[in-house]
Amino acid sequence: MEKVVIIGSGPAGWTAALYTARAQLAPLVLTGKQPGGLLTTTSIVENFPGFPEGVDGYELMTRMQKQAERFGAKTSFGVVESVDFSKNPFALTVDGETVEAETVIIATGASHKHIGVPGEDLLETKGVTYCATCDGALPVFRNQPLVVVGGGDSACEEALYLTRFGSVVYLVHRRDSLRASKIMAERVRAHAKIKPIWDSAVTEILDVKQDKVTGVKLKNLKTGLESVLDCAGVFIAIGHGPNTELFKGQIETDANGFIAPKLGTMTNISGVFVAGDCADQVYRQAITAAGAGCAAAIDTERYLSARNE
Repeated sequence: MEKVVIIGSGPAGWTAALYTARAQLAPLVLTGKQPGGLLTTTSIVENFPGFPEGVDGYELMTRMQKQAERFGAKTSFGVVESVDFSKNPFALTVDGETVEAETVIIATGASHKHIGVPGEDLLETKGVTYCATCDGALPVFRNQPLVVVGGGDSACEEALYLTRFGSVVYLVHRRDSLRASKIMAERVRAHAKIKPIWDSAVTEILDVKQDKVTGVKLKNLKTGLESVLDCAGVFIAIGHGPNTELFKGQIETDANGFIAPKLGTMTNISGVFVAGDCADQVYRQAITAAGAGCAAAIDTERYLSARNE
């Protein structure tokens, strides 16, 4: 039986692993389908303390992993299929095998949201993508018009990154101004290759019949006018939803699916803690996730100490 199992391997997961490992609890980290979490899809992280020149997202997560493993954290690249928190020890089914745990830290993060229009799912990986840094350099997008959907920091970052490859980057946003931070919005407005399309929504992604992206249908939300914009790629950056479906019916969440801690980082189940973006719909930063991972680890250590006295 494991003393601590951490589900997730983003900033929250690895920080929780570091702290519990240094407390000699030998945590087991279950990485899930995307080791390192969404941060591994970010090219340069400029706002994580300690890296004045910025740091590659994948490199940052690799460093966190190595640091946690140095103190005894164990890594498994398994996917949790189900959990049973009805009794302690808790039982997790990981790739068909049962793992028992005295405590669990949920750090499953969040996933990209979809816009839910015709053509989106059928053309995913065929011109529709949710990660510019993952796919923007592909030959199919080079010197082609590209579309980014969204108006926050993520959308701005995607648009700026794509200017390296696309002939022009159209930024489609439902409002008449960006929701992004001031510095990101200023960078977007100053870039000659980025063309904002305000007050508009994508209603369909073309063309399923050709089995590739050829353009998008747009609707102006103020005038109702519809149009078609030619492009070779659609990069969707409208935010994220929490990865909490696995815990439905056992761990309490709010109306949006985010886990709501009861006392510190403890959930409604004694011995199950939570950290990171799966419990945070306000800040959603790497550094706040890491801080929450630290808090969850300390809460877990104190819980185990009190339980074993």
